[in-house]
Amino acid sequence: MELIQEINNSIAQLNEGNLILYPTDTVWGVGCDATNPEAVKKVYDLKNREDSKALICLVAHQAMLERYVEQVPEVAYDIMDLATKPTTIVFDAPKGIASNLVAADNTLAIRVASDEFCKKLINKFGKPIVSTSANISGMPTPQDFKSIHPNILKGVDYVVNLPLVNKDTPPSSIIKLSNDGKVKVIRE
Repeated sequence: MELIQEINNSIAQLNEGNLILYPTDTVWGVGCDATNPEAVKKVYDLKNREDSKALICLVAHQAMLERYVEQVPEVAYDIMDLATKPTTIVFDAPKGIASNLVAADNTLAIRVASDEFCKKLINKFGKPIVSTSANISGMPTPQDFKSIHPNILKGVDYVVNLPLVNKDTPPSSIIKLSNDGKVKVIRE
């Protein structure tokens, strides 16, 4: 029941263009509707981050990924299926996403969520959500809820009340897959 209530509360905030603080499959994240440019701008402002530094999006499943990327390279499916930890993939030619979320080279970092709360939230919301670490740009990524900077806590519109969900996990691996077949590991 608690999980359903937190999902519903989060969706209400996302639909309003608001920011949520939520546990992801990696670290605590600041999130918003990834299709709403005004909401995305709020995330950059909260983190004191230039919008030229792209953010990660979470999707609920591979079918949702396919709706927001022009072409998913075949190797991406192998990487997602074989990954032993959360893995974010940078794709060429995203579509239907807030333009200020797309990097200057027309790429977007997307991860299929593995966490139960995130998958259910995104699936019910029906659109990707932003997932960026809950820290001010340049500051260390908080390893637990207690380490989140007060400005982040005050700057979001809703804090998901599932504090025991996050298990002190590191940030995701990041791999860039270009449509021309190039593969580059950005973060192991």
